[in-house]
Amino acid sequence: MSYSTQKKNGKELNRLYEDDLPIHDWYRFVLSFPPHLVKDYIIKFGIQTDQIVLDPFAGTGTTLVECKKNGIKSYGCETNPIANFASTVKTNWSISGEELLAHATSIAEIAKKNIQQNKTPKPLNEDQTKLLIANSISDLPLKKALILLEAIDSRKSSFHNHERLAFAKQLVYSYSNLKFGPEVGVSRKKKEDVDVINLWLEDIKKMVKDLKLVETHSVVDSTSLNCDARFISHTLQPNSIDCVITSPPYPNEKDYTRTTRLENVILGYIHNAEELKETKKNLLRSNTKNVYKGDADDLWVKDIQSIQDLAAQIEAKRIELNKTSGFEKLYHKVLKLYFGGMARHLMDLKPYLKDGAKLAYVVGDQASYFRIPVRTAALLGEVAESIGYTVDGIDLFRERLSTTTKSFIREEVLLLSLKK
Repeated sequence: MSYSTQKKNGKELNRLYEDDLPIHDWYRFVLSFPPHLVKDYIIKFGIQTDQIVLDPFAGTGTTLVECKKNGIKSYGCETNPIANFASTVKTNWSISGEELLAHATSIAEIAKKNIQQNKTPKPLNEDQTKLLIANSISDLPLKKALILLEAIDSRKSSFHNHERLAFAKQLVYSYSNLKFGPEVGVSRKKKEDVDVINLWLEDIKKMVKDLKLVETHSVVDSTSLNCDARFISHTLQPNSIDCVITSPPYPNEKDYTRTTRLENVILGYIHNAEELKETKKNLLRSNTKNVYKGDADDLWVKDIQSIQDLAAQIEAKRIELNKTSGFEKLYHKVLKLYFGGMARHLMDLKPYLKDGAKLAYVVGDQASYFRIPVRTAALLGEVAESIGYTVDGIDLFRERLSTTTKSFIREEVLLLSLKK
């Protein structure tokens, strides 16, 4: 552990920074932005304990956890139900770790007995099965996982959500056949049997250790809201937010609901195709898999020439290459819908920011739209300026190798401020 001391108005503020506090690993999206980046901008913006931070694309709560560690009140907005659930649990440090372990151990004994007696859990119905990626989990691990989940849900207590979150993590990373790269896929080597109970219990033990680290650490509020970042006004008080630190989806072909499909279905957050569709509709349009008839966010950037020109260039390249599939025909529209959705978000946010509010948006360039580069941070900066924000700079966060073009792609932090 290390401490950072800052001064403001003559007062010293001591803050505890554990760069890799394991709470971040309770559950997180693959390739989510790291805790240290949030810490860096808390310091850079000089955020104090009497201020409020918002993460409008909160994911599994990286920003909220970091703020809570530092005694800073925060709000998060996330529309993916399992991610919002994870964020809520990861910022609940009020339970007793020892009591959690005792409760989970009793559940493990029940589940082990039911597995030994070869009890049959309630199976997934046809709608649920259709939603899952084929072969994402083998039959025996699935059966055991469902038995464990039934035991968890049969003994609800103040530890229930922590137990379900540990289950969700193990379901994906230990029980399933899933593998993660640029997109989620299925491993060739299938897991035909897994020690479901003990893996879950080991994860509970890790939670207990983490909770011990923070039991006297912070009592400040961190609130996770299940909402669309383009329509967050009803969740916030006007002129209440001092800072935004967030990482929205990038404009690419990554379907974020596919990445979390297994746990959303198994834990009962999404039951059928219609509910999946509604979840997708509440997401920023960042890929061709969640574009719907009636989408009109592109109108928000109809007067930003650089975006219109880039979309036209992409469509012209598609025609030149004679690409005629449905998703390829949508590429140029996704670009406009993405930046239009971000414009809508930034406009909706303005009344709830304080005068002089500081904002940091972590975004990545894109190069797979027929290999035509999309400079996301620069274009988003133009969008922000068009609706009254000031661009204070663009920091390089990291470079990653594109599997499509074999070139390095920049991930950057767009820095904005709002002067009212």
